[in-house]
Amino acid sequence: MEKIPNLRRKIDEIDEKILLLLKDRIEVSKLIGKIKKENAVPIRDLQREEEKYRLILQKASELGLALDEVKGIYKIIMAMSIQAQENS
Repeated sequence: MEKIPNLRRKIDEIDEKILLLLKDRIEVSKLIGKIKKENAVPIRDLQREEEKYRLILQKASELGLALDEVKGIYKIIMAMSIQAQENS
């Protein structure tokens, strides 16, 4: 049973890394949003979004991850990124 606390600490470390990466992604999205606004480019690029989903799901499949759950997570991440671009 003493292994569980060690494994939970590892999960905590992974969660912190995920949050830091999300923060980085949002910061980059804000920069993209500013550039798009300066150049009158639409925030949404549905072709890019679909391609991104395809690539993410392909990688998730290779890693043996549940595709529906990964797609759900990435829908939220993409929504956060779009909102960051719109508010930049």
